Amino acid sequence: MSTLHSEPSAAWTGTREATAEARHERWMHCHVNWTAVFVGALAAFAMVMLIGLIGIAVGAHLLGPDHRVVDLKKLGIGSLIFSICGAFFSFVVGGWVAAKIAGILHSEPAMLHGAIAFLVALPLLVLMAGIGAGSALGGWYAGMSGASASAPYVQPSVPGPGATSAEISAYREQEADYNRNVKQWNEDTPRATRNAALGLVTALLLSLIGAVLGGWMASGEPMNFTHHLTRKANYHNA
Repeated sequence: MSTLHSEPSAAWTGTREATAEARHERWMHCHVNWTAVFVGALAAFAMVMLIGLIGIAVGAHLLGPDHRVVDLKKLGIGSLIFSICGAFFSFVVGGWVAAKIAGILHSEPAMLHGAIAFLVALPLLVLMAGIGAGSALGGWYAGMSGASASAPYVQPSVPGPGATSAEISAYREQEADYNRNVKQWNEDTPRATRNAALGLVTALLLSLIGAVLGGWMASGEPMNFTHHLTRKANYHNA
């Protein structure tokens, strides 16, 4: 007796293709929870300000044109610690908050939400620096406001017609000091600008890394690069 093999019907084939397409649309594209992203960005922004103000209060950050970083070797250890920890841990908190609010259980979309929270928080930091409040951020983030183009020195006033010889001599000394300081300021400006840019780039990279790691932590999955090969499904595939 021969066994009859029937070809799958067109309707069944169409249903299978539709199911595969629906699964592709559901799982191959990452859904972004924008509410969680914005809350995470605000949490990171708040932590940046909090740590920056603490650094200013304890004297770790000395801000202003006369405290430019011309020589990196003279950067204080306290300022370095606050700058690194502030940039990193602020966005660890932001990434963790974003992924936790979204309720993500897999590391990849959780890390992506942390990175998106960093992207949303970045314009807030730039806006803060643009309106003149960059000093409240402290540390390397203050470099977003740009370097001051004018030297913070006041040119001495020219003595009047009835000035004594002592006043004229004092004026000449003050004028010489002023010219010497302005000349040194102009010579140091390229190095100070370069160091400010290096510090800001370092802060942004540390912030991005912190946001990604914060999202990874919030997912609850082991923080290694091989877990995705053996993970069990945390979502329903139906």
